[in-house]
Amino acid sequence: MIRWEQWGLTFDDRYPIYRQIVQQFNRAFVRGDILTGERIPSIRELSNLLKVNANTIQRVYQEMERDELINSRRGTGYFVTEDQDRIDGLRLQLVEESMQRFVEEMRALGNQDEDIIDRLQAYLRGGEPDAKGA
Repeated sequence: MIRWEQWGLTFDDRYPIYRQIVQQFNRAFVRGDILTGERIPSIRELSNLLKVNANTIQRVYQEMERDELINSRRGTGYFVTEDQDRIDGLRLQLVEESMQRFVEEMRALGNQDEDIIDRLQAYLRGGEPDAKGA
């Protein structure tokens, strides 16, 4: 379970703040740091914690509601979806996006697919690539 008062973010000026906050939520959902059905801070609470404009947090929550990751309950707040399939789908999406970025970067560095596979397997084993992948 997440301790919201310790949920600080360092923002990268190259990307919109609301997108960075959505990504942080998505990672927390997938890792299980924020559980299905759990109440999340109000717009004002999170705005104060992260020291960002409340309109930014409102946009974050609107996007997550649109993606059916959270829902609002009148008078009680915002809650994470209880639909584990939705969270599992998000996990798959994040994995696919990470793999795409990795493969694109490796190819941009001149690696062929077989070399990428050999180097990744070697990395996962904690060693050097075989002679054929060197």
